[in-house]
Amino acid sequence: MRLVLVFGVVGQLLRVFSVAFVPPVLLALFDRQWWSAFHFTLAAVASLVAGALASKGLPRTPVFHRSEALAVVSFAWLSVALFAAVPYLAAGLSPVDALFESMSGLTTTGATILTDFSRYSRAFFLWRAMTQWFGGLGVIALFVVVLPRLGIAGRQLFFAEASGAPSEAVSPKVRHGAQRLWILYSILTALLATSLVVTGMPFYEAVLHSLTTMPAGGFSPHPQSIAGYANPKAEWILVVFMLLAGASFPLQYKVFTGRILGFFQDGEFIFYFAIMAGGALGVACVLAAGLPNLEQLRMGAFQAASLMSSTGYASTDYELWPDAAKALLIVVMIVGGCAGSAAGGQKSIRVLLVSKHALREITRVLHPRAVLPLRYKRSPIPDDIMRAVFLLVGLFMLGHFTVGTLLVLGGADLVTGYSAAIACLGNIGPAFGPAGPMGSYADFPTLSKLLLTIAMWAGRLEIVTVLAMLHRDVWRGIRLRG
Repeated sequence: MRLVLVFGVVGQLLRVFSVAFVPPVLLALFDRQWWSAFHFTLAAVASLVAGALASKGLPRTPVFHRSEALAVVSFAWLSVALFAAVPYLAAGLSPVDALFESMSGLTTTGATILTDFSRYSRAFFLWRAMTQWFGGLGVIALFVVVLPRLGIAGRQLFFAEASGAPSEAVSPKVRHGAQRLWILYSILTALLATSLVVTGMPFYEAVLHSLTTMPAGGFSPHPQSIAGYANPKAEWILVVFMLLAGASFPLQYKVFTGRILGFFQDGEFIFYFAIMAGGALGVACVLAAGLPNLEQLRMGAFQAASLMSSTGYASTDYELWPDAAKALLIVVMIVGGCAGSAAGGQKSIRVLLVSKHALREITRVLHPRAVLPLRYKRSPIPDDIMRAVFLLVGLFMLGHFTVGTLLVLGGADLVTGYSAAIACLGNIGPAFGPAGPMGSYADFPTLSKLLLTIAMWAGRLEIVTVLAMLHRDVWRGIRLRG
């Protein structure tokens, strides 16, 4: 692995990322928060200088080996998270807390260690929201801004991020038109902000919630999340946009460019919508102990959409709900959103394919000589795809168990520990117990916070990428240059 190539591309990304600090600087100046403006300026300069130094010596058209592409994907998230944490350090957070908050934003997890929101400036909360907005389609950001300058490297890095499920294979037309997906992402963000303003939400809060909804992030400037606004119209609007945030953006692009029935012809979206609708109705019925009214349907729909899309907003304190409702929320958390979306977790497509495979094997018990090909979208699914699917699902389940066990050993109670593992590894955000919708991760021990920070990073990269970097073959051939 040639470090000059890895550091070079990461350096290019840091140089571009330095521009992201400009809006918080301008807002801080507008609010006459001079020290805050200075801190964001310092972070921008640090990112720019570090990026310039790291990208020195990068060939104009580098050719990447597989391990180098994986290293760029992995270290890009880590490097950006470190520099994104600088404003948090300047605001008084400890290094571990600052990195936790930064990683939570960039991985669109939405878990927070903040407790007293009144201590921080508007520029601070704008930065939190922006980290999620950039992180939501971070892969596309790489292709739109940095990687086109690197020729074939962009295509190689795309395959380093691909995880094998059929719907995750973006067509060449969409791959080459990644900028169009970025434009769609921006249009949906602006449309949501406008819609929230129409419902009566203040402009600043509407912008921040739009920046954190489309990436399925969930950072809110209000300590009680959406519940703090008591705005049912805004909640219904957010249900729709959280549904879209968890849906495949390539699929949305096709729908918005003329294929109106695309949503209803995609097996993964139908499965995703059905699980979400079932979870919403089930929660509403549990809350009503019978037939639900409109308010109970709204609460069920909002929390099901929020947790399944991994957005993580809360319209109420679901920690107070019956255990049956919480169980349904855990189901939608584990299933997750669609591949090719901003959602975290193991993705609906994998759960769908594993279910199809299980049904086929059960049928084979009854009919051992039957030929039962496994199909998706009328095409047979190759064995290597299914192996990748089972690997990812298995790793997520193992990861939930391992991280949860370590958190419990670190002092968390059983419910808090295992739900926090699901919430952070799945990039969902709020869990249960002290880390619930109206709580935070502030009281977790330092080592537990570091573990959860790593879990958020690994979950965003779908675990395999991170584990592959630990393989001895990657580090055996490490060298500074080619």
